[in-house]
Amino acid sequence: MLDGLRARYLDALRRVRRFERREVREFRRWIEHTANLIHLSVLLLIPLLIALVTAVSNSVDVLPFVLFPPLASGTYTLFADPEGTYASPTKFVGGLTTGALCGTVAVWVGVHTMLRDPLGTGGLFVSPFEAALAIFLTGGVTWALDFEEPSAFSTALLALIAPAFGAPESVESFFIEYVGSVFVASTIVAAAFHVWRRQFYERRSRYLYQSTKGDDHVLVPMGSEGDRPTAMFAARLAAAHDAGKVVLLDVVDETAVEAAERTMSVPTGEADTRLVDPELAATEDVETEEVQVADESAQRLEAEARRIETKVGVPCEVVVVGEGPDRSRTVLKTAREANCDLVVAPYEEENGGLSSFVRGLFRSNLDAIAFRPTDESRERWKRVLVPVRRAGDTAHAMIEFARRVAGRSGRVSVCTCIDRENERRAAETTLANLVEAFEGSFETRVSRSSIESFLGANDAYYDLTIMGASTDRSAASRFVSPPTFERIHDLDCDVAIVHRG
Repeated sequence: MLDGLRARYLDALRRVRRFERREVREFRRWIEHTANLIHLSVLLLIPLLIALVTAVSNSVDVLPFVLFPPLASGTYTLFADPEGTYASPTKFVGGLTTGALCGTVAVWVGVHTMLRDPLGTGGLFVSPFEAALAIFLTGGVTWALDFEEPSAFSTALLALIAPAFGAPESVESFFIEYVGSVFVASTIVAAAFHVWRRQFYERRSRYLYQSTKGDDHVLVPMGSEGDRPTAMFAARLAAAHDAGKVVLLDVVDETAVEAAERTMSVPTGEADTRLVDPELAATEDVETEEVQVADESAQRLEAEARRIETKVGVPCEVVVVGEGPDRSRTVLKTAREANCDLVVAPYEEENGGLSSFVRGLFRSNLDAIAFRPTDESRERWKRVLVPVRRAGDTAHAMIEFARRVAGRSGRVSVCTCIDRENERRAAETTLANLVEAFEGSFETRVSRSSIESFLGANDAYYDLTIMGASTDRSAASRFVSPPTFERIHDLDCDVAIVHRG
């Protein structure tokens, strides 16, 4: 009974762990979207900053609560568009402080010109003259100093009613405290935003994007001499990381063993005559043939490994395994045993579509690339085109791979195609958010033509096109709109098709 309970407990624990891993993986993919990251930052950081300013206000009694509405709206403006027009700590602090100062000047002018309460109503009366003057001064000064900030007009108008929140006998000193409070509070927020943007947001690819930290141990299934461009492409990917390595794999199938059996010479003669079990003799012959095939394959792979190490400078290993019931499963199992997180395989087709081997790789939870070369002699890819459909982890992985292959001296172009002109601004923003997280220079392009027409017109200018395998889409979506690589067959550049596991 206890054994049964223990087995149920362990089974439930394994399910919980699988669920946790799956949820963590899904959350990481969700947070890779720049829009989701910004919304989450706004949701978590702005309340914390306002709480911090409130705590300071309660402890030192110099920050009036009337200041908090423009401070909160200005903080949202900063974090909601970190690369926008108003996303400047200097402009934020200068704008809010200038507005407070201009509002204070407007009150002073109103008091000393008897225009503060011309009707003599008394009480908390806001002079239209002071309000107009505060806005006029704020607009002019912020324009001249390049401190234009929407919240500056809020702090200017709040200065008109600020004395109501202070002691009547200390109105002038309260105005000084009000301007100083705006400066202190806005400085706290601006400093927090500056740290968040410089240390986290601009480096989000390093902290959040899996492709920038992994995919440096690359397994390459080698079937023939024609797979050498695939191995070189994989070596360029791995060489971008200091810990990168390439594992060249050959799967020995039954056809190769049968061919070795036909070419092996079996000595005969009186000295070789032995009384052995026929079944055992047959087994030994098969083992000898497999060893011969494995040795020949290993020698071929070792020669290729030496060539890669010499030209690229990345460590190479050689693995030869026997073919199992499914070649793709054999490759994936070997990749896990060799501690590889990326499989780069030659592109294969069967009956006009993907081969069962490539489909098996694209159904796995391991990152995979199917490489289709057009020039067998090409060993460097300096001009790389990355067409993307939308933002996400697949787009980030493709851009990262392009950056690795092109190197510091190469050029990477990221493009997308739109159907209507009113989609252009949103598409440009999406591309900007995609490339700004990576180091290096990028070109972004938005085209009104179809993806097929765009690639057909520009393929001659690039050495390589990296596109997605669309395995993150549903079967119905792929049926309605087939993946781009299935619609493109005659490009003048090499093609790499990326699957995110």
